[in-house]
Amino acid sequence: MTAPTPIRAAIVGYGNLGRSVERLVALQPDMELVGIFSRRDALDTDAPVFPVANAADHAGEIDVLFLCLGSATDIPEQAAGFAKLFTTVDTYDNHKLIPSHRTEMDAAARDGGNVAMISTGWDPGLFSINRTLAEALFPSAEQHTFWGPGLSQGHSDAIRRIPGVIRGVQYTVPREEALAAARTGGAEISGKDAHQRHGVVVADAADHDRIREAIVTMPDYFVGYETTVEFVSEDEFERDHQGMPHGGRVITSGDLAGSRSTVEFSLELERNPDFTGAAMVAYGRAAARMRAEGRVGAVTVLEVAPYLLSPASLDELIARDV
Repeated sequence: MTAPTPIRAAIVGYGNLGRSVERLVALQPDMELVGIFSRRDALDTDAPVFPVANAADHAGEIDVLFLCLGSATDIPEQAAGFAKLFTTVDTYDNHKLIPSHRTEMDAAARDGGNVAMISTGWDPGLFSINRTLAEALFPSAEQHTFWGPGLSQGHSDAIRRIPGVIRGVQYTVPREEALAAARTGGAEISGKDAHQRHGVVVADAADHDRIREAIVTMPDYFVGYETTVEFVSEDEFERDHQGMPHGGRVITSGDLAGSRSTVEFSLELERNPDFTGAAMVAYGRAAARMRAEGRVGAVTVLEVAPYLLSPASLDELIARDV
């Protein structure tokens, strides 16, 4: 029997996420990497590198384009343009603005006859699915989402966009008392009460007050949270802040006709971009398959059948798991 044609994948952006996606695509049995689009002429990769300005020239050569771009400005400014040319996958993580992002990407993808798989990753993404599934089990669910302890790529990117920031990361830390209250049930816990945010920044001392103010007053990312900002030297940053751990959990509990149950979904990630990239690649497979079946427009993770994520066939999965 003839092997199926591999899914032809490409990447835009070659930061931490882009490099993780490159390595992960190479491990897939049904994908091949066509190349990487970048504004830079030279990248530390053996893959073909194309000018991002010439992306349209490659529209017929790519089945799925992974948008490994930041959510603060890059995805809002660039993603719709790519969706007119390619079936795309992004990790847009500004929860409040996902509905408007979906609307914009749906129009662009339909205009180009493509699929735009939006907001993949683990939150939004896998946590979105777990929240929906767990909540459906309880007539009156009590549900709480916690992030961390770990480094947030989206929030770190937002910090690095501030003028004067030389290097910067942001750590999200859940409060232990909030975790305990969520498992017990019956407590009112807001996301902003349940977490602390801690930024670590390298910057000129003259800019510290301005940068701290820009961080703690940043809408959608830091406003309303207890946020601390620590300024460190370049050497200290290099020594202590190169790892990219993260994780989190969704805790859902409630009464089931007289008995109480709790469902908890948790992640502990040694390197956040690798796991985010793994989710992105799986949803890239689904996006390519859905497009091949005639689907167009924006698609969220809630709309994707789980079997479409796997390189195995549906028959194989049913024989193994059902």
